[in-house]
Amino acid sequence: MTSFDTSPQLNVWRALLALAVVFVMLATTGWTAVRGHRGSTALQASVSAWKHGYLHGHRLPDPDAGPARLARFFASLGARDRALLAHRYPLAVGNMNGAPVALRYQANRIALGRARAAESERTHDSRLTPAGQQDASRRMHRFGELMAPGRHILAFDPEGSGRVAEVFGDLATARRVSVVVPGVDTDLFTFRKSYRPYTALYGMARSLYTAERAAAPRARTAVIAWADYTAPSGLGVDAATAMRAEEGAVRLNKLLRALPGDAPVALFCHSYGSVVCGVAARELPRRVTDLAVAASPGMRVRNAAQLRTTAHVWAMRDPTDWIRDVPYLELGGLGHGADPVSAGFGARVLAAREAKGHAGYFEPGTDSLTNFAAIGVGAYDSVRCARDNDGCRAHLSGTTTAGRA
Repeated sequence: MTSFDTSPQLNVWRALLALAVVFVMLATTGWTAVRGHRGSTALQASVSAWKHGYLHGHRLPDPDAGPARLARFFASLGARDRALLAHRYPLAVGNMNGAPVALRYQANRIALGRARAAESERTHDSRLTPAGQQDASRRMHRFGELMAPGRHILAFDPEGSGRVAEVFGDLATARRVSVVVPGVDTDLFTFRKSYRPYTALYGMARSLYTAERAAAPRARTAVIAWADYTAPSGLGVDAATAMRAEEGAVRLNKLLRALPGDAPVALFCHSYGSVVCGVAARELPRRVTDLAVAASPGMRVRNAAQLRTTAHVWAMRDPTDWIRDVPYLELGGLGHGADPVSAGFGARVLAAREAKGHAGYFEPGTDSLTNFAAIGVGAYDSVRCARDNDGCRAHLSGTTTAGRA
């Protein structure tokens, strides 16, 4: 079958297969949505301390206040007071939407240093098993890597497998901003890989940033590698439902509403990340001009119009990606809806001919990365469509913004 479309008969077989897989997963793993309650995390403790904190005899503002309110608060402070708050409440400030970007970087460096020191002590804790000490060593080294000179950590949570967001470029002055939203098995410890680096989020975002700079050398761009949600672990029930996506969508929209300036924003959503973006779509700020998905299992809708977003919706899938064989349906909360690259979905379908497999879309030299970079800098006239004469570039504006400083 060479078309992106699927026959009704094939969809029936896929539906039956999906139900069989679901029953097996439920029988062998249980319904993982049922979670136990845990104690306060380091981040929660820092936020709680902020809520009860004072500065010069005045209560600090509600950390859950709108980003504009928090931005005004920080703008009213001098450099010394901002630094004091970053040292006193590093995790709270480092994850606070509305805090100045540079201050979040500073606070997260402090939080990382403290987390690394705590893990260093645990490596010598005789109460831990050798495996526990080894895990502490692994965490210590990963925290140290995130503190390396030149790294800009926008969000950090050391709890469990962790969450992190990193910025490439100058986010405060960028005229175009891109956000890469990853899929399953993404956390603080899989964030960067030395083997096959472009299959991990750090490599994806860095590759996109490099490609955008090549596409528009004079443009001021920034790319955010956003692993600041709890992604599903493996291809179990969590990955087949929207629970993680719903949590992630709330966090993603909070980030987007708090970004500095008014630069256009493009979302690049890979695999389960496209589910997150699909759920987030209705609440996206209008500054989000583009929503591009790759290797998508669906976006929790039947067609692009149901996303109810003003952003341009793009989709791509390379011919060797196994995701093409998933059942594109939603039944009782399981599955993620229609195939975004199908003709009936209504997305602008892009070429990804040079990409290989499920995680090869950000590999340098691929059509997929070239297309992503063109979208990221607003050079819509440079994108390559998956099908000839299908109008994927029709009725687009902003095709001359790429070279502006």
